[in-house]
Amino acid sequence: MTKEECFNLGYISRRVGNHGDLAFVLDVDDSSRYKKLESVFIEINNSLIPFFIKKIAVSGSFCTVTLDGIDTLERADELVKSGLYLPLSFLPPLTGKKFYYHEMPGYLAIDKTYGELGIVKGILDFPNQAVFQIIKDKNEILVPVKDDFIVNIDRTLRILSLDAPEGLIDIYINKSADTDSEKETDDEAKD
Repeated sequence: MTKEECFNLGYISRRVGNHGDLAFVLDVDDSSRYKKLESVFIEINNSLIPFFIKKIAVSGSFCTVTLDGIDTLERADELVKSGLYLPLSFLPPLTGKKFYYHEMPGYLAIDKTYGELGIVKGILDFPNQAVFQIIKDKNEILVPVKDDFIVNIDRTLRILSLDAPEGLIDIYINKSADTDSEKETDDEAKD
């Protein structure tokens, strides 16, 4: 199993008690879905290693977990700060304007006013705002990930329809046009 085939569930924050139990921090919207989790992949030395769960107690975004084969303090300490992963197939399908960040690369982005913007390369998850990173030719266009700006997501045709705020797309389009006109002016000055 590779990271590309999985999603990040969270991480192991610390050891709990004296028998090797661990505290998981889940980075998910609904942690109650994981109350009956039977196994998890733990990232060790850049590889995902499967572990079976003997016991799990979920409380909010925290879990106390007993892993099969982890029964000493030393073995538990080796796993602290490790990432937790599950296969993408574990995620429930989303509909409407809801989506998972990993599914958007490759979608064609179309704006209500400007038409085709380009292909979504990914989503940049900045602390205050995630943005769609859209590439057209060699230009990058960044559009905030906000329900107000998403018109529709067509999963069959892989099209992301947007209604970007007035003036936002102009910044990127005019920037490339300004660069082209500067080159022309520079070229004319050389002649």
